Amino acid sequence: VQLVESGGGLVQPGGSLRLSCLASGFTFSSYIMSWYRQAPGKERELVARINRAGQGINYADSVKGRFTISRDNAKNTVYLQMNSLKVEDTAVYYCSAVWTSNYWGQGTQVTVSS
Repeated sequence: VQLVESGGGLVQPGGSLRLSCLASGFTFSSYIMSWYRQAPGKERELVARINRAGQGINYADSVKGRFTISRDNAKNTVYLQMNSLKVEDTAVYYCSAVWTSNYWGQGTQVTVSS
């Protein structure tokens, strides 16, 4: 089982990034997929969640209107489009899969700084 995140990096405030998480080793379409983030000295928090069919979506209040989660079950991939990034969005972003088991990726660093 693997969840491999990519797309992180350094971006200026107001910029955009698109994170991807490629899954393998399990039935991706059966799992609820989420993005979490953890900033230095803070607890890990839920950013966005999408259900199996891609129609039930939830966002943290802090990212509503700026971030968009989506999934492509044919490609075993979940995405997080992040627009209008703020300094406070700086964190390690993790992909998570939940159903009969709970899997986590290794994380990708997102740094928002001028």
